[in-house]
Amino acid sequence: MANTTAKITAPPYPVWFERVNWPGMDKVGQSGIKVLGPGDPEDPYRGIEEATAVLAGHNRYDGEVMDRIPNLAIIARTGIGYDAIVVEDATERGICVCNFPEGPTIPAAEQTMALMLAVAKRLPILQRELREGDLASIKTHTAVELNGKLLALVGFGRIARRVATIARAIGMEITAFDPYLTDEQFGSVTRAADLAGMVASADVVSIHVPLTPDSRDLFDRKMLSLMKPDAILINTARGPVVNTDALVEAVSSGHLRAVGLDVTDPEPLPVGHPLLAFENVLVSPHVAAWTKEAKGRMLSEAIDQVLSVMAGRRPSYLINPEVMERAGLSP
Repeated sequence: MANTTAKITAPPYPVWFERVNWPGMDKVGQSGIKVLGPGDPEDPYRGIEEATAVLAGHNRYDGEVMDRIPNLAIIARTGIGYDAIVVEDATERGICVCNFPEGPTIPAAEQTMALMLAVAKRLPILQRELREGDLASIKTHTAVELNGKLLALVGFGRIARRVATIARAIGMEITAFDPYLTDEQFGSVTRAADLAGMVASADVVSIHVPLTPDSRDLFDRKMLSLMKPDAILINTARGPVVNTDALVEAVSSGHLRAVGLDVTDPEPLPVGHPLLAFENVLVSPHVAAWTKEAKGRMLSEAIDQVLSVMAGRRPSYLINPEVMERAGLSP
C-alpha cells in the first residue's frame, strides 16, 4: 500500500482539473497550484499523469485511471456525490478521497423547487402553446396548487432538509423517509415509517438519496405503481435511482401527473429519447449545482482540501480516513 505523504511534492503542486471554467480560476495560481487539464473527447484524462491531486467532476476514477497517476495523493470532488470514484481502489493506493457535502445544498434545493413548481404549473406546455398561438388550448389550462399538498422526501440529508424549509414556506405538508437518521434529526418533519407507505400517500415525491447498490432502481415499476394517480415525481439526486424504462411506462400510461428531473439514466439523455418527448416531463441536464455562487464555493473548498493534504494535514471531508491513519496525517 502506498503512503500519501510520500507522494507530496514542493509547490507549485500540479493539480489536474476536470473542468477549468470555474469562477475564481484566475486566482488558483496564487494558491501555489499548477493547473493541468482538462482532457478532451478522445481522452478525458489527457495530461493527468503529472498530477499529485485531481479535482473530480463526473468522470470515473477507478484503479486503471489511478495507475496512470503515480504521484496522486488526493482526489477532491467538487460536489457531494462520489459514486464515480472507486474508493476502495483509492484506499489501496494510499489516495485520499474527499467531497464537499455543503457545496450543492442551496442550488440543488432551489432546482428541486423550480422543477416542482414548473411541472405543477405546466409552464413548459404553456410556453409551447403560446409560441404556437394555440389559444384554444391555453383557455383550457388547469394547473395544480402545491399549498396543502403532501411532499414526500426520499432521504433527508442537507438538500432535502432545505427543500423541506422552502416547501413548508409555500404551505406544503412534509414527510420524509431516511432509515439512517435518528428521530431527533427529523426535527418538526414527520418521519415516515416505511418508504412504500409514504410514496403511496404523497402528492409529490422528491428523491434525495446517494447512488448505492441498494438505491439503484429503487423506483422501479412496483414503486412507481404505488404513487397516487396524478402525483408528481422529482429527482435531483442520481439518475439510476429511478429505472428509466419503468418511468417511461408510468408517464406513457398517464399514471403520473408530471415529472421533473435534473438527473437521468443515461446521462445526458440522447436526442430523441422518449422522456424528452413528453410535455409533462421537464429535464435539466444535471446542472442543479451549477450556479456562480456554488461553483465558487466548491472550487475554493476543493483547493483547500488539496492544500491540506499537501501540507500533511487531514482534509475537511475525508471519505477514507484509513488513508489518513496509515499516512500519519494530523487530525
